[in-house]
Formats: sequence, structure tokens, C-alpha cells
Amino acid sequence: MKKVLTVLLISSLAACATWGTEGLSHSAAGARAFLNRFDAEYREYYRESSSASWVAATHITDDTQQLSSRAYERSLGYLTDRAREARRFDGVNMHPLTARQFDLLKHKAAAPTTPSQLREYTELTSKLEAMYGSGRYCPAGPESCQDLRDLERIMDHSRDPDALLSAWLGWRTVARPMKAPYQRFAELENVGARELGYADAGDLWRAGYDLPAVEFAAEVERLWEQVRPLYEELHCTVRAELRNKYGDLVPANGPIPAHLLGNMWAQQWSNIYDLVTPFPAAPSIDVTQALKQQGYTARQMVEQAEGFYVGLGMPALPRTFYERSLLTKPRDREVVCHASAWTLDLDLDVRIKMCIEPDAENLTTIYHELGHIYYDLAYNGQPYLFQRGAHDGFHEAIGDTMVLAMTPSYLQSVGLARSASADPRAVVNWQMRMALDKIAFLPFGKLVDQWRWRVFAGEVGPEHYTQAWWDLKLRYQGIAPPVARSPEDFDPGAKYHIPGNTPYMRYFLAHIMQFQFYKAMCDAAGFQGPLHECSFAGSKVAGQRMWDMLAKGQSQPWPETMAILTGHGQMDAAALLEYFAPLREWLAKENSGRSCGW
Repeated sequence: MKKVLTVLLISSLAACATWGTEGLSHSAAGARAFLNRFDAEYREYYRESSSASWVAATHITDDTQQLSSRAYERSLGYLTDRAREARRFDGVNMHPLTARQFDLLKHKAAAPTTPSQLREYTELTSKLEAMYGSGRYCPAGPESCQDLRDLERIMDHSRDPDALLSAWLGWRTVARPMKAPYQRFAELENVGARELGYADAGDLWRAGYDLPAVEFAAEVERLWEQVRPLYEELHCTVRAELRNKYGDLVPANGPIPAHLLGNMWAQQWSNIYDLVTPFPAAPSIDVTQALKQQGYTARQMVEQAEGFYVGLGMPALPRTFYERSLLTKPRDREVVCHASAWTLDLDLDVRIKMCIEPDAENLTTIYHELGHIYYDLAYNGQPYLFQRGAHDGFHEAIGDTMVLAMTPSYLQSVGLARSASADPRAVVNWQMRMALDKIAFLPFGKLVDQWRWRVFAGEVGPEHYTQAWWDLKLRYQGIAPPVARSPEDFDPGAKYHIPGNTPYMRYFLAHIMQFQFYKAMCDAAGFQGPLHECSFAGSKVAGQRMWDMLAKGQSQPWPETMAILTGHGQMDAAALLEYFAPLREWLAKENSGRSCGW
């Protein structure tokens, strides 16, 4: 019976794809009728596709990848058909909210419309995701296989440069076979973008910010120039301390070898905090130790984070959240452990997918992922086309705003720190730990899409994929590969968001905006004092201001939505620089007399 019902459902969905606009008048009323019908029907496609994707990510097999690919194909095919038909209403005088939905729809489906190309596109999407999620490095046969989590443990914690190099190289052997399918995928991504009238997929992606693409690119450069001096000061100090540890492996004045920074992608450096601690003798907070000593389970860690949001006046998570989320890595099957938040029905079926371990990094990741979940819950009363962040950077910034409020005093209040020391040395230590995550990430957050935009534009061909990647990493991060790379390598593919086709500029923007949001919530909570000391935990006023912003979704241009919380509508790094004022002062003194830069 279940099989018969499934066939009937698929058949009925396929039939929906044939509907046209012939019976709808070329008028405001016809436009509204079109959107109402689209919204009701697409939700069914969305449920089917998201459910299939969930199973494919939490139970990796050839069968689940096939089912996911086909469901995604149907969903995307329906969406591209409707996006094309929406052009019939060009020129109709309609309500601004109706017009915005049409504009978002026409720019939403960047997939080829030719059936054979659409099928190839969706199959490549599933294939690349599966290649990443099931990747193994087996240096000495099947018994020696290591997955990404195994290799990350080495990268995160080892101080043996040979072990670090082996793990670093090992994961990049997994990426190499992705090169050819990614090349074809990028070609098909461009086909879809050009069918929508864009020069290429990068042009389409940059157009999603309520700004002309050229203006958006200039805005990104402006923000980077605001934060670049602080990054360069941090790089200078970290390089000097790593040279103290590893000797001539780290040059005195050149780029830092990528495998020595405590992260598989050198995107965040907090795992080498013990090597660069400004004041080792000062009081410190060890959240990982506290979690392990208190026996925190994965669920308890999630409940801890949920309590933070509820304390701001936001609703408790739906009962099904804990029943349906994946919180730990199963022993009986392969899963994509990369943390992600999901809304499977555009309503209350929200979940997270993580392989949680009891450490500080996982705890902050949970706070971050629940930011996505609460955003989904806040705007779930909106039409589908408005159920997104004001721009994609908003979605990433919300949870990180909450992470900023996890100050030493907050951690003490929830039993994860013994005391919140006022020792100025402890403040600098804490800020260094934060900067190794937040500031170290900024150039990486910027360059991932810059590489991808160049690929989409045809400026970088497959034979130069890896060279172009390292050119950008050298220019912005001051980082170099530990060994020579070849044209056969595909080092960009070692980062999930490349084979996963997830735009990355959102993370750069989020790392700027989260400090703006944090400052605004501190102001709403009535906090007085240095910005870095603020925790707005428990402030219903601050929580309501945030919720009001979240509830708008993408229903209006993002500057208007940002102004609900911050009072103005421009992205700016001033709050970030204010937050790190104690560390900036210390870094300037520490680097006095050093030759910084690379």
C-alpha cells in the first residue's frame, strides 16, 4: 500500500508540472492567483525533496542518493518551470509584496531547464555530496581507513608536524576525484544562470543582495578593508608563536604553512590557542573540560542551547525536534557529519544534523545551528518565497550573535566556568581565543566565493583550479600549502561548501553583522560597559527585537529588516573593532619591532 501511495503521489506531482498560466488574466489578480497556486503546490515538492535529502545525508547509500537526486530533480524542475512562466506577468502593476515574490521566484532556480541537463545537474549534486560525506583516506589498505572526523581530530589536536601533514594530505586525496564532476557541475550551474539572463552563476549569486552585483562586490571590499589591519596583526603574532614551536617550518616573514593552524582548512585557528595564549599564567576557562567532567550528552548540550533562546522569550523547540534530529554519529551507517539545520516542511518540522562530541567547539556550533532553526520558526508564517534570511548572511549571523553572548559570566551562570575573572590578562586571553575563530576566519570567508566566481566566469579553468585557490589563500590569508600542489589536485573540493554548492560569502558577511546585532541587543538589554563584557542572556526586550527582525524573512529589502534591530541599514565592522579593542591594543604592542605581512 505504501508503495502504491508513493507512486500516486509522484504521478500527481508530475501532473502539476504541466499547469500553465493560460487561465490567469494578465492582471494583479492573475498574479496573486499564480503565486497562491505556486505556494501551495511547491510546498509539496519541497517536503518530498527535503525528506529525501535528509535520508540521503543521514544514511549514505547508492539508493538514497538516487532517491534524493530524483526528488530534487522534480522539485527543481517544477521551480524552474514556474520561474519561466512568472515572466508572463512582467509589466503588470501589482502590490509591492506581490512584485517582490515574483522577483525572487524569477531568480531562484539557477538550474538548466532542458530535461537531460536538469537530470545530469541533480545527479551531480547528489554524487558530489555523497563523495564528500563518504570520503575515506586509506594509506595502508582498508584496515587503515580514516574518515574526515578521524583526520580532523589529528588536525585539531596533534602537535606532530609529520602527523599533521599526513592528515592534511590524506583528506585532499579524497577531494581529487571530485574535480571532473565539479567541472561539469559548474558548467551546468552556468547554463541555468544564463537562462535567467545572467552572465554566469557568480553574477546571479552576487545579485541576491538587493544591490547591483558590482555594488555588492565593492561593498565586500569595503568591509574587508575595515578588518584587514586587525587580521594582519593577528597573523603576525600567530606566525611568531608557531615559529617558536616549529622552528624553520614556519618562515619569519612569509606565509604560514596551512597544516599547522589547527584546522583542516586553516579557516579558524582556535585549536592552537595553547600555543599562542598571551598570558598562560592568567585565569582561563576550559569549557571542554567542564562538559566532559559533568558528563554532558549530545542532547543535554542541545537543551543547554535551547534554554538560551527560550530565555530570550523565544518558543521551546517543537517536540518532534528531538525525535527526528540526528545528534550523534550512528555506528551502523555513513552520514554527512557536517553540521546543518533543516526545515523539512516550512513549518514546525525543524531538525539539526550533527555528530556532536562534548567539547567547546561543538557547543558553540549548536548555538549557531539553533539560530537557523529559530529563524525558520520566526518566519514560517510567511509565503514560501519569503521564507529565507533578509539576505543569506543574516541566517548565518543569528546563531553567532548568540555565541558572542556566551561570555565568561554567562558560562559561569550555567555551570560551565568556575569564575568570570576581571583580570585584564584573562580578558586578553579570552579575546585571543575568540579572535582565532572570528578574525582568522574573515579572509577565508571572503576568498571561497571569489574563487568560485572566477571559475563560473571562465577566468580559471580546471587545470588551474588548485593554483587559483592557493593564490587567493596567499593573498588574503597569508597561508601556503605545506607541499607543492599539482594541476591534478582539487584542493577547493576538500571544503564541503564547494562540492555541496553552498554559497560562502554569507559567512564573511555574517562575521561582520553578528557584532552589529550583538551590540544592538546589548543596547536593547540596557547593558552599560565595555562591549566585550555584555551578555544579553535572559533579556526578553532584546529577544523581542531580534524576533521581530527574524519574522520579516525576505519580505523586504535587507537594509529595512536590519534597521528593525540595529536602527540603521548598513553593514559595518565598527562594532567588531569595538569588541576587540583590548586585544587590538595588546597585539599592537606585541608586534612592535616585528616585520609583519607576507
